[in-house]
Amino acid sequence: MIERFETVVLDSQGLSSWITQDRGVLAMLQAFHSMGADFVVGANTIVEVTHARVNEARLNWTLSRVKVEPVTEQTARASATLLKQAGLHGHKYAIDATVAEMALRQPGPVAMLTSDIDDMTQLCGGQVRLISI
Repeated sequence: MIERFETVVLDSQGLSSWITQDRGVLAMLQAFHSMGADFVVGANTIVEVTHARVNEARLNWTLSRVKVEPVTEQTARASATLLKQAGLHGHKYAIDATVAEMALRQPGPVAMLTSDIDDMTQLCGGQVRLISI
């Protein structure tokens, strides 16, 4: 039985898996959708998943089905604070921090589909249910 979540956040791997129609991820998304969950991505996650081989039409279709959260000065500062609290720094963790910050302020309970459980655990603590993909 899948837990019930108000919000499901997709990091770059989560969004990429939806775009490429990974069957396991699609099954999870369908289950969350049937329970009324909202899907959310950070605006900079779009930058992470966009490359020469991405199916642009599929990307646009997928983005039409999610809420895209902007990265503002306020969210950037809050993300920097998360990094500091986790003892992390630098560009390697910058986008992860913005995704974590965005997840932490969504209506809960919140789940995140991610391939980066270790870093997201440091950034989100136990406040977001991390689902490995």
